[in-house]
Amino acid sequence: MAEEMAKIVRFHETGGPEVLKLETEARGMPGPSEVRLKVEAIGLNRAEAMFRAGAYLEAPDLPSKNGYEASGVIDAIGEGVTEFSIGDKVSTIPAFNMSAYGVYGESAIVPAAAVAKYPERLSAAEGTAIWMQYITAWGGLIDIGNLQSKDTVLITAASSSVGLAALQIAKHIGATTIATTRGSGKEEAIKAAGADHIIRTDHEDLAASVAQFTGDRGVNLIFDPVGGPLLEMLADAAAPGATIIEYGVLDERPTPFPLFPALAKGLTVRGYTLFEITMQADRTRLEKAVEFVTKMIETGTMTPVLDKRFPLDQIAEAHTYLESNQQTGKIIVEV
Repeated sequence: MAEEMAKIVRFHETGGPEVLKLETEARGMPGPSEVRLKVEAIGLNRAEAMFRAGAYLEAPDLPSKNGYEASGVIDAIGEGVTEFSIGDKVSTIPAFNMSAYGVYGESAIVPAAAVAKYPERLSAAEGTAIWMQYITAWGGLIDIGNLQSKDTVLITAASSSVGLAALQIAKHIGATTIATTRGSGKEEAIKAAGADHIIRTDHEDLAASVAQFTGDRGVNLIFDPVGGPLLEMLADAAAPGATIIEYGVLDERPTPFPLFPALAKGLTVRGYTLFEITMQADRTRLEKAVEFVTKMIETGTMTPVLDKRFPLDQIAEAHTYLESNQQTGKIIVEV
């Protein structure tokens, strides 16, 4: 009997989107505590572009797979897996090393601990667009930030998938939300996600606008994936005792620490990634996050925002679009 073959994306060197190659190889069988998915859709993340370029928190083991988020149907189960069955519709939670378990392709083997059933009301494209963005936002705003209805939160890069997820969560909590974007083309989607105020940073002063919206009080919580020199402006916009959560490095320039505002206001600047929730031996925080996200989606309180869709054989073009910053919400690759 001939081996089942599948198209899998690999890159043999770090670099631009063009290094992503579609190769045909045997599907393989899951090992102990693993499952195999027949992939239906893939959600793209900035981390994957950085990983491909050799600029991520973890270095690729070349030739490397790529990708954190996929939805699909379980078609094989490894030894010891009891919580899932063949035929289950699931999507992956970012809780693994991409070199070993990257999900770009027609078939993906992943740890069983890194998959979850997604709400039935969602399509496969929507199902692949929930765990990375909503767990990231849940961790920053609720688990660490302890956001309350009386608070004001500043969400930068608000048109990203995580930014929109954060707006939806903050709106559900009842907090006042201030969102930033670099132009006017994405304002409608940002407002629909729950922004009370929008600052267009291409021509508006961030700190002055925040002062206007808050009556000079500043914001209690700042959720920022940009870093770089922006951190100094965020510190100026912060209220006394505020927390600034840095969860990304969209700006690759050095990030100077805002010492004087931090001293004067007693600020907390906190680095954060969702992996402190998804990759810990103690799964309590992850279970809380999955329960929260599932409930909010099942009730219609939150719905992932999808952007452009690409076929798998245009994965390089999809990465080029990802790095153009034109998107509003999640870019999807359909398989």
